[in-house]
Amino acid sequence: MTSRSHPIRLLPLCILLAAALPSPAQAGSTRLLETESFAQVRIRYAHKPLIVHIWGLTCGPCLELEKQHPDMNLVLIQADDAPVDAVGAALDHAGLGRVESWSVSSELDEFARARIDPSWSGEMPRTLLISADGSVTTLRGVADIAAITGWLASSYAGAKPLLRLHTH
Repeated sequence: MTSRSHPIRLLPLCILLAAALPSPAQAGSTRLLETESFAQVRIRYAHKPLIVHIWGLTCGPCLELEKQHPDMNLVLIQADDAPVDAVGAALDHAGLGRVESWSVSSELDEFARARIDPSWSGEMPRTLLISADGSVTTLRGVADIAAITGWLASSYAGAKPLLRLHTH
């Protein structure tokens, strides 16, 4: 006589294993940016204010903003060719290890950049302020923390963003 496990008895084990596996949306580890990664980020944060910061291996303004607004929706995209483990270590060192982070495996070509921002020619840093209605405000260069703070306040208050540097 063969013994079979009853499916109900396996349920607690399945729940425990599922909880231990990282989900694609889980913050805290840097993942490789692939063809559809940014589209997935946009879907996951649809109808919510989101800040996407595209950076190299230095991100002082991100650290300050994260300290002032720890509950904001922030996604980091490391866009120069650097090892993922080095990116994760840099984020941990800066206190940003819990932020959702993506990294490229090689330099982004024009098609990959266009999937993130059609007007982006590759300069960094670059910050996308994505309103709940999907409109995007682009900040080129080091982002002004006071302007982002104002945008966050207006976005979470349900008003239109106060900042309109470049919108597409």
